[in-house]
Amino acid sequence: MTDATASGAAPARRQTSLMTADKGTRRRNAAEARFRAYGLAAIGVGLAALVILLVSILSQGLSSFRQAYVTLDVPLTAETLDPGGNRDPEDIASVSTFGYSSIIRDAVLNTFRNAGIEIEGLSEEEARGIISPEASAQIRDRVLADPDLIGQTVEIEVLANSWIDGYFKGRVTDRTAELNSNVSPAQIRLAQAMQDAGILNVHFNWAFITAPDASDNRPEAAGLGVAIIGSLYMMLIVLCLALPIGVAASIYLEEFAPQNWFTDVIEVNISNLAAVPSIVYGILGLAIFINFAGLPQSAPIVGGLVLTLMTLPTIIIATRASLKAVPPSIRDAALGIGASKMQSVFHHVLPLAMPGILTGTIIGLAQALGETAPLLLIGMVAFVRDYPAGPPDGFFDPASALPVQVYNWTQRADPAFVERASGAIIVLLVFLLIMNTLAIVLRRRFERRW
Repeated sequence: MTDATASGAAPARRQTSLMTADKGTRRRNAAEARFRAYGLAAIGVGLAALVILLVSILSQGLSSFRQAYVTLDVPLTAETLDPGGNRDPEDIASVSTFGYSSIIRDAVLNTFRNAGIEIEGLSEEEARGIISPEASAQIRDRVLADPDLIGQTVEIEVLANSWIDGYFKGRVTDRTAELNSNVSPAQIRLAQAMQDAGILNVHFNWAFITAPDASDNRPEAAGLGVAIIGSLYMMLIVLCLALPIGVAASIYLEEFAPQNWFTDVIEVNISNLAAVPSIVYGILGLAIFINFAGLPQSAPIVGGLVLTLMTLPTIIIATRASLKAVPPSIRDAALGIGASKMQSVFHHVLPLAMPGILTGTIIGLAQALGETAPLLLIGMVAFVRDYPAGPPDGFFDPASALPVQVYNWTQRADPAFVERASGAIIVLLVFLLIMNTLAIVLRRRFERRW
């Protein structure tokens, strides 16, 4: 008898099968199922938040692209508009918008009276009040563009005021008009009667995209023209400065710079700069470009320089990542056949990294396009009525920017400005969507697989 048999038989082991899940396997499967559920829930919450955001913006902002217009037969009397009778452009231009007020008042009264509209309790002042104060400027610009119209009765489409426009968009009702000092129920009834008679129409408003900003008492005339031009000028400056500087710095750091403590410090600082709040760049731009260099406030050149500083770290990081993604065998093969280091980088590595570089650049530009805080500090929140000139002179003219215009309109009291702020957000989102789509297209167009 051996020791093994003396100590007793060994305990029998439980038979298991690979086809039968044990307790540990079931626990792992349950954990995996929970993780997938968490992931799907996170995606669902994100999509729901995005849908709520888009629905909120679209429901409030789409109406800003439509505007109420009144068609008037305006007698352009020579006694009022050209007292001298010589059709001198300087004499005609000397007549201010106040000189057109009586013409518009008479045109409004004659228009709805000729249409047979009678509203009980409506005064002549209230009837004139349904027309925007911008109408005088509209008719004056029409006369200055064509002085031969003086002496004729011209059919002109002018803006209705924001409260009448709000009635047709659902912001104003008969009940709220009774409590509102800016619009009366009689004016609401007159506007409805004029729409029924075909005198007042609500249609697409191109001026919202092309017109400049307007004062607080004429929100119906406010547009994005100056803001769009200002944003385009700044993006042009950022593209011309940030792209070559960022790519050149990335190529040097990744391909040519020696690995020592100095380059390590540079790389750490670039990573830190990418995380710096954007308002810090605004303070830097205010101190250097405005206070020290003496550049004008609220100018695209200053905004472009500030956004360039803010965008550079993003472009450098994206470009270095694209260069690292190129296999080392490409470099070795180029050097092996006699190419210089410069030739291997610019003839082989850089073209293969170009899709990532373009993608990073466009994403950096899209980020800069939506920045507001640094632009507020350099004065681009100022009210700007005149369009900037063409480049390069226009880079130094006062201008606004799309995100700043959104901020500006949300600070005003009239509800029409809030509607226009949502419309400006839609325009900004369209620009961002175009830029991100362009990044995807360029990446797929130039992408090479190895």
